[in-house]
Order: sequence, then C-alpha cells, then structure tokens
Amino acid sequence: MNRSGLIITIIMGCLALLLWKVVNTPDMEPSWPSKIQGFSFSPFREGQSPSKRIYPTVEQIDRDLAILAGDVHAVRAYTVEDNLAEIPKLAAARGLNVTLGAWITPDAERNEQEIAKLIKVYQENYRNIVRVLVGNEVILRADQSVNQMIEYLDAVKKATGASAVSTAEPWHVWLQYPQLVEHVDFIAVHFLPYWEGIPVDEAVDYCVMRYNELKERYPGKEIVISEVGWPSGGRIRQKAVASPANQAKFLRRFLDVAEKNNYTYYIMEAFDQIWKKDLEGEAGSLWGVYNNDRELKFELIKPIIRIPKWRELAVISIILAVLLLLALFRDSRGLLHRGRGFLAIVAYAITTFAVWMVYDFQQQYMTASTMLVGIVLLFAATGAILVILTEAHEWAESLWIAKWRRLPPPAPPEAAADETLPMVSVHVPAYNEPPDMMIETINALAALDYPRFEVLVIDNNTKNPAVWEPVAAHCQSLGPRFRFFHVDPLAGFKAGALNYALRQTDPEAGVVAVIDSDYVVEPNWLRSLVPQFADENMAIVQAPQDYRDGDENAFKAMCLAEYRGFFQIGMVTRNERNAIIQHGTMTMVRRRVLDEVGGWAEWCITEDAELGLRIFEKGYAASYTPYSFGKGLMPDTFLDYKKQRFRWAYGSVLILRHHMMTMFGLEQTRLTRGQRYHFLAGWLPWFADGINMLFNILALGWSWGMIFFPDYLSPPHIAFASLPVSLFFFKSLKMFFLYRSRVTATRRQSLAAGLAGLALSHTIARAMLTGFITRRIGFFRTPKNARANAIVKALGDAREELLFVVALVLAIVGVLMRKDSDMLDIRIWSAVLAIQAIPYAASVLVSLISGIPKLPAKLVGVMAPLRGLGED
Repeated sequence: MNRSGLIITIIMGCLALLLWKVVNTPDMEPSWPSKIQGFSFSPFREGQSPSKRIYPTVEQIDRDLAILAGDVHAVRAYTVEDNLAEIPKLAAARGLNVTLGAWITPDAERNEQEIAKLIKVYQENYRNIVRVLVGNEVILRADQSVNQMIEYLDAVKKATGASAVSTAEPWHVWLQYPQLVEHVDFIAVHFLPYWEGIPVDEAVDYCVMRYNELKERYPGKEIVISEVGWPSGGRIRQKAVASPANQAKFLRRFLDVAEKNNYTYYIMEAFDQIWKKDLEGEAGSLWGVYNNDRELKFELIKPIIRIPKWRELAVISIILAVLLLLALFRDSRGLLHRGRGFLAIVAYAITTFAVWMVYDFQQQYMTASTMLVGIVLLFAATGAILVILTEAHEWAESLWIAKWRRLPPPAPPEAAADETLPMVSVHVPAYNEPPDMMIETINALAALDYPRFEVLVIDNNTKNPAVWEPVAAHCQSLGPRFRFFHVDPLAGFKAGALNYALRQTDPEAGVVAVIDSDYVVEPNWLRSLVPQFADENMAIVQAPQDYRDGDENAFKAMCLAEYRGFFQIGMVTRNERNAIIQHGTMTMVRRRVLDEVGGWAEWCITEDAELGLRIFEKGYAASYTPYSFGKGLMPDTFLDYKKQRFRWAYGSVLILRHHMMTMFGLEQTRLTRGQRYHFLAGWLPWFADGINMLFNILALGWSWGMIFFPDYLSPPHIAFASLPVSLFFFKSLKMFFLYRSRVTATRRQSLAAGLAGLALSHTIARAMLTGFITRRIGFFRTPKNARANAIVKALGDAREELLFVVALVLAIVGVLMRKDSDMLDIRIWSAVLAIQAIPYAASVLVSLISGIPKLPAKLVGVMAPLRGLGED
C-alpha cells in the first residue's frame, strides 16, 4: 500500500469509527426503580417447554425467585401444572407475593383439572396470593366463549372465596365484552404495543391512552396491567422495532410513568422463554429482562446505548476493511485518488455491514435450525461480498486509472519492414456454414495488406457437398495461398479442426491467426498487430470480437451493446495484468508456443480460453488492443444467443475444474497472482448466477411454505433480503456508469445492454451448475443468417424463465395475502422476490424482441465503431 492508499485508509477508518459512535450515541432515560411491582414469571430454561411437558425443577424455580427477590414485590404465575404449583410456596419463602394463574385451553376436561388444582394451591398458600387469574388471552385465542369463561370465573370465586379474581386479556377484548367485566373483581389487561406495530417512542403514551380508555368505560373498576413489555429482538412489526435498546427504552419510560400514576403492573417478563419461539416467532422468546442465562439484557440506570459493545465491533470492522484494502491496493499503480477512495468506501461499508449482520444474528437464541440458517447466511454473505468487491475493483480500475500500462496502439504501416515480419498462417474453421458468407470472409482475407501469409479453411463434418464445394472452388480460384480442407469425420469439434489445420500449416509460419467463418477482416489487421510479436515473450495478440449486423434490428442492437461491455471494460482491465481471455476469433498465437503447449484442447468446448490459460501457465505474455479489425455476425435469435453464452459459461467451469490446482496455487506454474485473480474474479459473477438460481428455488419453496403454513414460517432474516438486493443494485449501477463512460454508450444503449445481460442470467446459471456435474456436452454452433423467431416460438425459447416469472409473481401475491402483510419483513421479502424475477422477465422480453425482427435498431441506437478505448 503506497502513501496515498495509506492516507485514504486512515481517513476512512476515522470516518467509520465516527459513524459507529454517532449511531451509538447514549440516550438518557429514566432510571429503573429500586423495586418494581411485579414480573410475569415463567421459569422455563433452554430445552424445557410446557407444550412438551418438560418443566423446571423446584430448585430451578427457587433460584429464579432468588434472583428477583428484593427487586420486585410480586410475580405472576400462569399455570399450576407440575412443579409450577410450588411457586406460591417458594415465593413466600423469598418474601414475594403471587398472582396465581390457571391455564385454560379448548380441552374442557383438562380445564376442570387445572381449575381444581388452582383452588387447592390457593387454599394452601392464600396468605401470599394477592390475585387469581383464570386463563390468559383465552377469548383472544377463541379457545373458550365469553359465557364459558364467566362460568369458570364464578366457580373459582365461589370455591376460593378470593376477593380478586379475573382473567387476563388485551385491552380491546375488555372493551368488546362488557358482560365479562361484570364477573371479574378487577380488569387484568395486557398492553403489548409491539404486537400492534406502535413505534417505541409512542408506545408508552399509547399504553396510557388505552388505560384511560378502559378507566372511562368502566369507572370504579380496578385495573391491573397484567402484562406490559417490549421484546429485545424479532420481526419489525409496522413501525415497531424489537431491539435491546428499544426494550430498555420502553420499560424504563413505562416504569417512570407507572410510578407517577400509581399503576399496578407486571412487567412482561422476568426471563426469556426460548420455547415460545416455536409459537410466536423469534420475538416471543425475547421479552425477558433477563436472558436465558439469567443475565440482565440492558442497563437499568446508565444511559442506553444501541449496541453496547460498539467499540469492539468498530475495531473489528476497521481491521477487516484494512485487510481488504491491502489486497485491493496491492497492485494499484496508476489508480487515482478517487479510485482508491471509492474502494475504501466500499470496503468499509462491506465490513461494517458484515460485522453488524453477524452481531445482530447472534442476538437470537441458537437452535439447530438457526445454526443452519446462520451457516447458509455466512456462505451467501461471503459470496455476495466477494462479487461486490471484484465488481468494485473493476469499476475503480476502469474509471479512475491514470494511464493504461499495457495498451499499445496499432502499429502504423511503416512500423516494420516487410522482410522483418513473420509469416502468418490464418486458420478459418467451419461447419455447415452458408457458402456465400464463407466466400465473403475469404475475399476479405484475400485483400489483406501483408507480405507473407496463407489461409487454411477447414470444413469438418459438413455432410452436404452443396454447402462446402462452392467454398472449396473459390479457394482454389484464389491461388496456392488459399487451401481448403474438407474432413469428415473429424473429432474434437472446433479444436479438432484447428489442430488439423495446425498439422497442415506451412513450416515457415511463425504466427497462427484464427478467425470465425463469418468474420470480415480489415486489410490492415495483420500489419497493425503482428509487429507486437517482436517481443520474444509475446505469445498471444488479441483483437476484440466485433459485429457488423448491429443495425439489422433492435435485438441485434441490444446484443451488440452487451458484447461491447466485456471487450471495452473487462478485457482492458485484465490486459493490465497480462490476464486476458483468449478468444477463438481475431486472435494470433506464436506458432512455437502453440506447439509447445500441445495445440488446442479437444476436450474443452471453450478451447480458446483454455489455450490462453495454458500459455500463461508457461509464463508467456499476451496483448489486447481495443480496436476493431474484423466484424462477424451475431446470433439471429434469443435461443442462439443463449446457446452461445451457455457454451462460454459451461466451458469456464470445465477449465476451472481442469486447472483447479493451478488456479489456487497448489501446482507450480508461472501464473502470477494477478492472473489468478482475474480468472477467478472474472468467473465469480457467473458462479454467483448459479448460486442465485439455487437461492431462487429455495426462496420459492420458502415463500410457498409461508403461504400455506403462515403460523409456522415467517420471512427469512432481513439480512438474507439485503444480500441479493445489494448485489443487484450494485452491479446495475456499475454496468450503467461504465457503459456511459468507457463504452461511450447512450442511456438507451446502456439500459439495452443491461437488459440483454440480465436475460442471460438463467442460462449462465444452468451452465455453471451443469458444468459441476458433467464433463462434456455437444459443441453449440452459433447459426448465422437464421430465420428469426415468431412470437410463439420466442416465448417457447424462454419457457423456463417464463415459468420462474409466473412462480415468483404468484409467490409475491400469496405472501402479500398473509394476515401480517403490513409488516416490514413481509414487504421486504416481496420486494426481494420481485427483484429476483427481473432477470427472468428480461429473458422473456428479450426473446419477444428477437421474435419481432422488424423492430428497428434505432429504438436502441447503433453502437459507434470500435476505434479504441473511449473514442468515438
């Protein structure tokens, strides 16, 4: 890291630390009273649950009461099942009063048993039992009717003779059933504003308002707040955010108001109850003032800080950011201050988010399912972060480089004397190509301005003589410089044809050049680029793939714009570290090196990129020039466009599998770190597409589970939502800005290129996943001069993508029909599904555009000719 990078890193570190500090500014709140009136008391620990009939021991109950003794006047019990019936006796020994409870369910026989035991426990411990509650939110759950509850209440009052018998319900139930009020000695009301989506800053006033509303409706009736609280974690419910800071803020404010207004209350609750997570979600387990380990969760007296350990987290995030920047700035000569600053912002933002995400996730209680989710989240976050970092690195190097170090302009005609130029053998492989197109390609080669060259046309496996014989005859008419070979059968696809041509090459040829059969080259192609082979270590000289039919219709104009991005952005930045992707057209290879590495790999359907990697492994150099010296034809239909990209992506997986030891430095070669980085970073977004497809399948499964089992499945953690959304928008912004600045594309062309690129996401995903489970598929020839699709066929060409669109849209509709559709995480998850549908919708749209070949290219705009980087 140089001086500039060090200064930027320090400045951004200070700003990051300041941000952590500002976000965690202490809030002054009323102090917790020295002794509060009551706690809701459930002494269950991890692994215990009333639904599983696993109860705490008497000793555990007593230890919990000992924790509370001296800090509270009374505790509220909810049931007399099992050892919980011992609470009054144990509480009396600790100097605590008790509000005794009976748990009422839809089971009438069980209710009779519960009530009978309640009466017995009351009679044995009446001295410290100050109130009796028959049922908890029974009417809210619709477990019993109001009339049945009145019968239970009357029976308990008669049997116990207690003067304070009631049932506990939320405020609106009491307002709805005045007849119930007539049969209770006091109103036991629940104020839980979190469940109602009330923001924490309004929550205490909301409780007071509802308290006064009950007081006005039922004057003279005592009101006891039997539950009041706020969870320390869980889903965001409308404007209600569950967090430790908000829990502390609400409770300390409420207690201040309650003491001033002489409310009788029971804080919900003393200890976190992990078993409630299965019934009420994450929030249900996090209402305790103490956690499951019986430790206080927040400060009772001191100022409240949103993240108490923010200093440690800030240091961790800064250290991680510095490590990232050491890697990003490792080879950043020529990167301007703005580029370094941009990378620093991205690095600090990523590490800050990652540290917060891990911290926030750890605030919940870990079960087997949450651990599994955490592992998946960790892998997903790591992948997304790596993609964002590599995209940011390319963004910075593309926009803010002071000077390109390895971007020589084409040599002028007088740069080298004819006698110093090596002989070039131009190879043109073909299979079943239209003869008129082939003849046009050959005529362009015949017009090359170069002293010594030969042209070898290799037609392999074409069955129809009417296709290849006219081409053979035309070559013969051009003289001995042009040789035509028809070989059938010939294995190895394109690589097999090129290896055959290599064996037929003139021994004097020092350079082998390859073009596709549809390319029309410029006369100065060889003369402009061959002089670079004067460097004995130069093994590859590559010109960009370019196309001449971009003005034919809107579909091809979109494709041309999409192709341009790689050849004017990706290839240029890769060239700086001698790490270009060799392409099988408009490429030149030193003959000696081609023989040394064993020719073209017939096992690989992307033999060109694989050859380039083998040459790099030998320590040779390659050069790329962003000037167009030849133009070919693009796929005529979206289906052919997909097939071409599938082949490229599938081939990249095979290359990685074949060269994995080399790529990860486990096998000794002459590959540099920069070369390894660019090959892995270049393939990473494609691997991300494959992972994204798996994510979409899982997201659909989860969403349909949310729809059909709403009581058991809630939206995934918001951190899950943030990853695909962040990645999508970051890549979209990068593409748009770089197209505007480096490709010199208009807004329409930039958007069209982005749409075409998105349309290939599913194809790339399938290719990447297929590449990991297979080793060989057929070679996909890209048809030229094919008949364009009709509309119906165009939809058929994108049928998989269309199915994904339909499935995702239906999932969105179904999720938004849930009862909790107004909650933030539901809306965010719906937005995630909508964003995930965009690439699939883009596929359908682009396929339809390809099916309307009469749509004019001017709708997109025809790209300017390629005359170097950023030139018009």
